[in-house]
Amino acid sequence: MRRRDLDAYRDFAVARSAALYRSACLLTGGDTHLAEDLVQETLSRMYTVWHRRKCIDQPEAYARAVLVRVYLAHRRRRSSTERPVTTLPDQPAPSVVDSPLRVVLLKALAELPRKDRAVLVLRYWEDLSVEQTAEALRTSSSAVRSRSSRALAKLRAQLGDSGFVELHAV
Repeated sequence: MRRRDLDAYRDFAVARSAALYRSACLLTGGDTHLAEDLVQETLSRMYTVWHRRKCIDQPEAYARAVLVRVYLAHRRRRSSTERPVTTLPDQPAPSVVDSPLRVVLLKALAELPRKDRAVLVLRYWEDLSVEQTAEALRTSSSAVRSRSSRALAKLRAQLGDSGFVELHAV
């Protein structure tokens, strides 16, 4: 890779990794370790295609699409990568204290089917249009609208109307 391309890739990776990580956390239902793996795989794939012109034109959109594809692929092969352990630690790994509202939302998101969750993350967290979301997921706009409507209805049912309004306002 040419020096100019390498510098541009580094700048992109530094600037976007935090946003990709936040999106990955939402996709994984709050699994921070898996989110880190997804971001690392996304940036690795971005590196291998960085020299292509289409990637450089819209690197953020391309990275979001790669992140979602990596997430969906991981969900398909997850059962082959899980390994039982003989002993469990007494305490969970220390993490950032989560607000109760965030915990409830992450739990509700984790219970959604993976494609519905991906639609909600792209539409409402990444603030993409229906068309952009459809392009990232390689599906139709009507499928995105349908999944979005169905997923929001499931969240409303899980959280109750008052909880949903409170979350939506955040």
